[in-house]
Amino acid sequence: MLGVAGGAMDMTVGYLKERKQFGTLIGSFQALQHRAAHLYSELEVARAAVLKAQQLLDAGSDEADEAVSVAKAMTGMATTLSVQEGVQMHGGIGMTDEYDIGFFMKRARVLTEMFGDTGFHADRLARAAGY
Repeated sequence: MLGVAGGAMDMTVGYLKERKQFGTLIGSFQALQHRAAHLYSELEVARAAVLKAQQLLDAGSDEADEAVSVAKAMTGMATTLSVQEGVQMHGGIGMTDEYDIGFFMKRARVLTEMFGDTGFHADRLARAAGY
């Protein structure tokens, strides 16, 4: 999932650096820069959660199940954000077959549902905590 999210982000940032509107690169607009920065930070948080889960799994920790659910939930949210922001920042062309950002959205949809979506893992964590 992180590969899909990262690919969508890379494609979007590349598009922001290329696309001109009214003679100005759209990547120079502060609002789009803020959205791209937010996306980057969410992906880094998800990546950290995945690495922590991997470490705990490798160590055979009792906390590994919880960490895996956190990682899956965080990665699902970050991937969804990445493809949604990607399509938005590409504009109308983001929904055409001319750009692969739509492919990333389709792939993300499948992967977020596989092995439990964000809601499933949030419920799993809540039950484990006694709620």
